[in-house]
Amino acid sequence: MKLYSSSIRRHIVAAAILSVFASAAQADQVMKPYFEFKKPKMVTIPGDLSLDTNGASSVVVNATGPYRLGFEGISQYDGASFNRNFIPPDTMGAVGKTQYMSTTNGAYAVFDKTTGNRTALMSDVTFWANAGQTGTNGDTRIMYNATADRWIAVAFGANTKDLQIAVSDTSNALGSWKSTKFEGYAGLGFGATADYPTLALDRNAVYIGTNNFAPASNGGTNSFRGTTMNVIPIDSLFGASGPSTTNMQQIVTPYNGSGLDRGFAPQGVNSNSASSTGRVFGASIYNYDNISYTINGLSSSSATGATVSASEQIGMAAFTTAGAARQPSVALPANRRVVDTGDERISSSVYEVGGRIYMVNTVNTTSDGLDEARVRYTVVDAATNAIIDQGDIGSAGHDYYMGSIAVNSSGQVVVGFNRSGLDPADGKIAFMAHTFSTDATGHLISTSSDIMLKESLVDDYHNGSLFGQAASGRQRWGDYSQVSIDPTDDSQFYLIGEFAREYNNAAGGHPGGTGGSRWGTWIAMIDVSPVPEPSSWAMLFVGLGMVGVLARRRRNAATGSPC
Repeated sequence: MKLYSSSIRRHIVAAAILSVFASAAQADQVMKPYFEFKKPKMVTIPGDLSLDTNGASSVVVNATGPYRLGFEGISQYDGASFNRNFIPPDTMGAVGKTQYMSTTNGAYAVFDKTTGNRTALMSDVTFWANAGQTGTNGDTRIMYNATADRWIAVAFGANTKDLQIAVSDTSNALGSWKSTKFEGYAGLGFGATADYPTLALDRNAVYIGTNNFAPASNGGTNSFRGTTMNVIPIDSLFGASGPSTTNMQQIVTPYNGSGLDRGFAPQGVNSNSASSTGRVFGASIYNYDNISYTINGLSSSSATGATVSASEQIGMAAFTTAGAARQPSVALPANRRVVDTGDERISSSVYEVGGRIYMVNTVNTTSDGLDEARVRYTVVDAATNAIIDQGDIGSAGHDYYMGSIAVNSSGQVVVGFNRSGLDPADGKIAFMAHTFSTDATGHLISTSSDIMLKESLVDDYHNGSLFGQAASGRQRWGDYSQVSIDPTDDSQFYLIGEFAREYNNAAGGHPGGTGGSRWGTWIAMIDVSPVPEPSSWAMLFVGLGMVGVLARRRRNAATGSPC
């Protein structure tokens, strides 16, 4: 394991100079070509039947070390049991007071967070019907709001131009939910899509960002038309009568050749700080950098009077877009580099803690010359937007991708990610984690090596084609993972990510299967509380023994008895 980290101050100056020239040149720029339309998100595998849901992995319980609990979430087998057999899963979940709720394309589930026992499984269509909506097209995000003691979920409506929001009535995810729906992107006719909805909360608002696509004028594939940041007052969502979009503001940034850049896949910043300002970050549409802007004048009851600042590049160290990830694929060499790592968009939550903002991207760093994917963490000063610290999580011979991050009130950080490589011994796609602390200067200090949470069961994952075949089409993975913090104990972090299940065939334990790859999701709990070393335990026991001896001596002295 190697962390490529350094001070980034020199890049801030360079970025400031670059932005002056970039502002004049952006009108002639063209967006990065890989920020393309990714719908339909929920792709079915023609003719690949799933007739059972057998094969779930056993729960992992560890008494020592940071990795305390691991259990399987929703699998593709579960979704297929509802005739919702889709790829990729769009892996997502959050932890509440007593439960963990997981969502995927096709199915939702609720688990006991302390045992991993699954207490509910339903199709995504059923969940939204129970909340008052008709149909869904996936791309769900979910969070737990500890202040309101409520869950909030966002997903496509039956029409992908619409977004629907569900809010639980209580802290119990198995209780009743209420919902509302609004038009995320009107578009230019049938097929408009408010794609890749993101989700964040602070004390004033809920932030839902989208990438907007509409049918191309020549009848070809959908084309990028810009982004929207939907800012909804938090009082409107958590009212007793159910969620609404009253006093919402939609910040629309068209892509029309003007050069205006408010980022791709815009992510609001999760924050508990008392401020009337919201923050947004996204991957630059034109440059290899992240973009930031602020939304000013917010209150918990209204966003209609808010104003938007100019956007600026934050000055990240050089990188390019990561290519496909490697896997061993011993029997079929053609599939050894096919797994889609996504692009450099910020695919997970962004957090503000203690005046610092934390985020991760998947990048191909140019500093190691290895052409391998890395998970880059970036820490930004919330007041000045200057980069405090930056580093790449990765090791030679492996690709690291699909990262997610969360930060607790003490500045302890957990990053989740996938790792894979060509070596059959350790190259299977694995869901892993790394832990950090934040020092007084805002730099991240590694507090663990890579932690193996769940290794894939096969060495050749390829969706859209059957066992033994060469990969066909884009090999979607993710599209995201997530880390969330236990609202009852912020030293406990819950992570969810994707791994590859056994093939849907007789050799994989599915006699009636027809041979397709299958994804699974894995949920893990990492406890970052200090654990005494064995020598410390010994000293503790010795100390307790001495306390007992002294106490007996005092009692005996008082009674006149010998020691």
